[in-house]
Amino acid sequence: MRASDILEAWRGHLGDDRRRSPHTVRAYVGTAGRLLEELGDTDWSALARLDAAALRGQLALRRAEGIGNVSAARELSALKAFIRFARERSGQPDPSPPRLRGPRIKKGLPRPVTPDEAVNLAAMVGDSGVEEWIGARDRAVLLLLYGAGMRIAEALSLTGAALPLGDAITVTGKGNKQRVVPLLPIVRDAVSDYLGKCPFPAERDQPLFRGARGGPLAPGMVQKAMARARIALGLPASATPHALRHSFATHLLGAGADLRSLQELLGHASLGSTQIYTKVDAAVLLDVYRNAHPREQS
Repeated sequence: MRASDILEAWRGHLGDDRRRSPHTVRAYVGTAGRLLEELGDTDWSALARLDAAALRGQLALRRAEGIGNVSAARELSALKAFIRFARERSGQPDPSPPRLRGPRIKKGLPRPVTPDEAVNLAAMVGDSGVEEWIGARDRAVLLLLYGAGMRIAEALSLTGAALPLGDAITVTGKGNKQRVVPLLPIVRDAVSDYLGKCPFPAERDQPLFRGARGGPLAPGMVQKAMARARIALGLPASATPHALRHSFATHLLGAGADLRSLQELLGHASLGSTQIYTKVDAAVLLDVYRNAHPREQS
């Protein structure tokens, strides 16, 4: 079987079936391509038989190319997802990938979640759900936090009355104050993907996001899912669901948003809260200075 056919099937699964972001699709297909290049001619059955030793060997090759622990953790996640897909294609009753612990990540100073890390966290959570609809659910919640700046309680308080989703959504925040926030296409698509897979109907007076038994989804379940994804990706303990909302704010501020507009998007009662919430790390300011100051350009 040609490697190009395998990669095309993998790309279609990620993009069409799992609705992963273009960034994630490129990264995961790239990982699979490197594995196939090492294996040569192969097929789904042969890929399904790959064990932990084979994945460890592939990671060793990437290590020899100079990738660090964080990149290696992401590479391992992509390899496991690819092997799971191969085992599903070959008809194995248990498609679970080989058990292999990722590299140890040195604990350092907390750092902000970058846009790529936010998307990777959501993708990892989506791939790691105990059931496909649960993974889609958790991914949709995280993208609401990062893509719309919601608090986790605000996202979980949404009901079927919010449907159908448009270009914006009304959010009820602290003190029952309502605000309108825009929705990016990737966020709308993630929610639609979840709704299409959820076994429970989206009723106007029922929670939009359901627990495994159909009741309201508890915040702790989302927090646990993100913690597992954070560890797998080698991100710091500061990468929590609330950090996604913080990242939403800091990234908008860095892109030129004014504090008043940001205050409205976040639902803060006072501008002071927004100023505190969007403090930029001194190291980031130093990087900006080094990149922008005329003397640093000479």
